[in-house]
Amino acid sequence: MDVSSCFCQDSENGSQCSKRITEASQIRPALPLLDADFLNDTKVLEIAKGAKEFNVPIIRANRKLVASVNGGLHNPSPLVFNPEWSTERSQDKASGFNHPLPSGIQRPNNEDDIAFMSVLELGELIKNKQISSEELTGIFLKRLRRYNPVLESVVTYTVDLAYQQAKAADKLLSQGVYLGPLHGIPYGLKDIISVPNYKTTWGSTTFKNQVLSIEAWVYKRLKSAGAVLVAKLVSGSLAYDDIWFGGRTRNPWNIEEFSTGSSAGPAACTSAGMVLFAIGSETVGSITYPAARCGVTALRPTFGSVGRTGVMSISESLDKLGPFCRSAAYCAVILDAIRGKDPDDDSSRDIPFGDPFSVDITKLTVGYLDDADMEVVHVLESKGVKVVPFKLKYTVDSVQGILNFTMDVDMLAHFDEWQRSGKDDDYEAQDQWPLELRRARVVSAVDYMQAQRARGKLIQEVKENFNVDAFIGNATDWERVCMGNLVGLPVTVVPTGFKNIPNPPPTVTRRRTTINTGIYAPPNHDHIALALAMAYQSATNHHKQRPPINDLGPNDTVPNPPAVPIPPRRLHL
Repeated sequence: MDVSSCFCQDSENGSQCSKRITEASQIRPALPLLDADFLNDTKVLEIAKGAKEFNVPIIRANRKLVASVNGGLHNPSPLVFNPEWSTERSQDKASGFNHPLPSGIQRPNNEDDIAFMSVLELGELIKNKQISSEELTGIFLKRLRRYNPVLESVVTYTVDLAYQQAKAADKLLSQGVYLGPLHGIPYGLKDIISVPNYKTTWGSTTFKNQVLSIEAWVYKRLKSAGAVLVAKLVSGSLAYDDIWFGGRTRNPWNIEEFSTGSSAGPAACTSAGMVLFAIGSETVGSITYPAARCGVTALRPTFGSVGRTGVMSISESLDKLGPFCRSAAYCAVILDAIRGKDPDDDSSRDIPFGDPFSVDITKLTVGYLDDADMEVVHVLESKGVKVVPFKLKYTVDSVQGILNFTMDVDMLAHFDEWQRSGKDDDYEAQDQWPLELRRARVVSAVDYMQAQRARGKLIQEVKENFNVDAFIGNATDWERVCMGNLVGLPVTVVPTGFKNIPNPPPTVTRRRTTINTGIYAPPNHDHIALALAMAYQSATNHHKQRPPINDLGPNDTVPNPPAVPIPPRRLHL
């Protein structure tokens, strides 16, 4: 007996049977998209009836309740990812890091030299009133204006706010109040982080005029530390890669190429000395890739270290905020200022990190992978670190797929209205979010949950095989980037040198390709990765080099990018 006769044997008449067969045949082509084409026609019609009568009304009610506004800023999921490996809850309270205090610092005569001083050195100049925050703010605003036409890395100059905060910092200092190493220090925020009265564009044509009244938690933390916000920096459109509504952000070390990664503006501006530090974000690769390309030090912290209130959400179990700086020591200072429990972000935690400035690295065992930069290995070994060959083993072979299921489905939940209203047609790169989110539309809830179970298996296997204190390896290996973000591992990206650019011009060029590595630690052990990076940088100077934006080399011409303008003597901002 064929399927249709079996299917129709209890039908009241032939026309009703024919109608049911037709309906089942219309639905069946969609089932392979869900890997569910094992169902017979009777079950297919039961699914259709149940979906129409039960599922769809609930779906629409929920969407109306929580998904009418894009970006995931409101109504977060109560399902919270915790990367903690220990089963015991620490009773320790997080205490501040004891960073070194520079002494004998003198103000340079040259503004370029001032711009490339360390956060701690400039903090000392401000504290000793060798330079005011207001003057320093003016220097960095001028640099932002000067280099942005080349790098396309700034969305909004927060001029009025910057001078207001700088004057307030100077006034406090005149009253004998010093807030710490970030007092009066200019910085930038990736433009997915909301600041009241200024646009938060998410890098997207659709949202380029959006002003949010939310004060992001990380901005609050930096404001309370006395830091001065000078600019909202480029995010790739909806935090995807380096293309945004105003162009495409370039790499200061080689302005012929782009910065990669959605934290494009923070990486490029930090590299070019346009800000002293910047806050970026990573869901998968958006801190590690641009930091590596632009030759800066950056920290992707343990998931949950930094609160995300007021930040556009891609995935609530993957999104992290972290600092771009010129050294690991600066990263430690910034992490100390922004970490802690955000009362409106359930995934954030008050993690009792050790003090990276007090770690005895001679007691550490550090593994190195096949793709580790061996200079880092040898330097750390010379400083007393026990270094051993290492392979991080796990059997889960679908790491990249787990990442995509998690990220894309979560992102679609936050931008459901955007897709349904057809705004994705205006997106800057159709092969990016639009394509991925259309695919995510047909990931079933069952298969999403199976991906999370596979993620749990991955986490357990990584935990069991992470038998060193830290390991060194390529920071941009895609499998490792996906694994690290799924597990919640912190990594410090460290510049380790330079090499010639591909296809250099026949004449001398100063443009370079940066070389880097990653130092990875278990969750909640960011201080270990930072301490090792600081030890390496204490013996090398790769992180102190300046990109050749002003002087590419004799007769080196780069097509397309505009020339760097010569700054006027007085710049009205």
